[in-house]
Amino acid sequence: MSVLEKAWDELRVGDESMSGARTITAADVVEFGRLTGNAHAQPAREPRCGEDLAQGALLLGCAFGLVAVNDEQVLVLRRLRDVNFARPVRVGDTIRARCRVRELKPINEGSGLVASSLEILNQSDELAMRATVELLWRR
Repeated sequence: MSVLEKAWDELRVGDESMSGARTITAADVVEFGRLTGNAHAQPAREPRCGEDLAQGALLLGCAFGLVAVNDEQVLVLRRLRDVNFARPVRVGDTIRARCRVRELKPINEGSGLVASSLEILNQSDELAMRATVELLWRR
């Protein structure tokens, strides 16, 4: 079970889960470019090695899609901060997302704040991206 599928009372600081895997394709990169208004998007070319790379924002979106979330518990994404792209993800790389609860803060009787780290790992378990995600949670 994903940590983001738990009810407020079940959450604990340090809870962690790993998603399933997804391979990034050239079609993903082109479609993301189209959806974001760049109809001529192609995979970015890494000048030093000639490889096609995925956009950072695409990876962030994929991470959110990979992590299972209980829509009955999560009210809204409140803030995304400290986004750090540690290494490129190439077309053909397979990614997974790890989520770890860092902070639980009651706000009122009906809601609380869950701050978690979100990491994207490549097929070699190397860190590709890290961010802190704050979600408003139903209590």
